Amino acid sequence: MNNNNQIADKIYITSQPVFLEEESSPFRDQFVWAYHITIKNLSDCPIKIRKRHWLITESRGIQQEIKGNGVVGQEPMLQPGESFVYTSGALLSSPSGMMEGNYEIECDDGPCFLVPIPAFSLDSPHEKSLIH
Repeated sequence: MNNNNQIADKIYITSQPVFLEEESSPFRDQFVWAYHITIKNLSDCPIKIRKRHWLITESRGIQQEIKGNGVVGQEPMLQPGESFVYTSGALLSSPSGMMEGNYEIECDDGPCFLVPIPAFSLDSPHEKSLIH
């Protein structure tokens, strides 16, 4: 049986946030981002993304917590070596922020375990980066 920590260490998550100036309205404190996530399974085990948990911290200190099943309405299954890419969005009332979280992953119908999503900065041209 695979050790879940060893499997988790072989799940790679990368992010690419994009500020959407045309969707944002700084005068109404509405700042919109798209973010592209890639989940790559470099373990020996097929995995299924069961749940997501995000913590969004705005530059003004406001926090949003988002939990739900799967990602973008799916619970994707990734065979060893496969990747899953999706795009989602975030609306903040502050000009910049930070996102981090985790995915709940299942391997071979075994117990679920958490894989952390590395923190990334939501930078608009209206404020400096929070992560360097």
